[in-house]
Amino acid sequence: MTPPDPAPSASIRRYEVRAQTTRTFGRVLATARDQHFVVDGPVQNGCPGEAPTPAELFLSGVASCGAELLQVIAKEQGVPLGSVDITVAGIVDRGRQPRTDATVFTSVRIDIVLTQTDGARAAALVEAFKAR
Repeated sequence: MTPPDPAPSASIRRYEVRAQTTRTFGRVLATARDQHFVVDGPVQNGCPGEAPTPAELFLSGVASCGAELLQVIAKEQGVPLGSVDITVAGIVDRGRQPRTDATVFTSVRIDIVLTQTDGARAAALVEAFKAR
């Protein structure tokens, strides 16, 4: 028997998602809380490739986290900030993997555009984001 979870704490955040295959090969139905979305494997794997792929969803999680967190940091610091636009681009070179038992991105580039704040404040916000 597993021990009970510790009492809820403001410092603990729990997340859970579910993914299950569908009748279409390479298509998955994913669920986060009460939100459902379709995920397709890439066409290179013989999958539909019509819906976002797992790699795209992973990168979108990074971009979404950054956009939301930059807003939070600006608000906490009282820094004026308009919009946040983050683009995350990744490359998986299957011929240049560091290990044979896992596939990893061989390069990732993150571009951040912040509006309605000056360059020094924007740079400080990005550094605060990177430190978290």
